[in-house]
This record gives sequence, C-alpha cells and structure tokens, in this order.
Amino acid sequence: MPRRCETGEQRGKSRLPCGILAAMTQQPENVAISAEDRSRLDQVFMQVVLDVQAQVQQQKPAQSGNLAAMFHKETVSEALQGCAMLIAGWNQGRVDAAGVNRAAKALRALELPELAERVEKLRGIAEG
Repeated sequence: MPRRCETGEQRGKSRLPCGILAAMTQQPENVAISAEDRSRLDQVFMQVVLDVQAQVQQQKPAQSGNLAAMFHKETVSEALQGCAMLIAGWNQGRVDAAGVNRAAKALRALELPELAERVEKLRGIAEG
C-alpha cells in the first residue's frame, strides 16, 4: 500500500515532498488577544479596519467593461468579508488569521498593497 502524506496525497503522485505539501496547506494561527489588550487597542484596531473598508468601497474598477466590473465587485466583496471576519474575531478576543489572509489577498488584487500590509500588521497588534 502506498504511503500517504499528511495532506492525503499519495507519495509518488505529487512532485513535492510531503513536508512541503503540509507547509503549503497550513494556515497561520489566530492570535489571541487578552481582554486588557482588547480594551486598550480596540480604537486602533477598529480604526484600521474601518479605514480599510472605506478605502475599498471608494475603489473603481481599473478597466472598463462588464467583466472587469464583475471581478472588481467580487474582489471588493472579498476584502469587506475579510474585514467582517476580523471584526467578528476581535469581538471574540482574537485576530482572525483567515480574515487577515482574505482581506490582504483582496487588497493586493485591488492594487492596495499598503492597506494589505496594515491589515497583516494587525496580527502583532498586542506586541507593539
């Protein structure tokens, strides 16, 4: 019987070693925020998220046409959903890793790399 990797792939069927496949599928961990840090940092966190939402909603498609408008709308929706995940996680005492990834990926697709970096920095909000 062929050996299986952690990801369920059969060894030999994939060209990547099992360890690499596992690393590629691992998601960053949520960052727990203490109640004290949350209280202290709430205004900063919300300011970043609300600013990102406002800037995303002001974006216009980079190209004209129905297809470009459709993709733009979908990408804006992804960014806003990522922000909603961040707020929901924050209310539960954590920085939601999936929300960070979703928002940052959409922001980069909207050609807003500075905003993507700001969102990614939220992971370390309690450290600095």
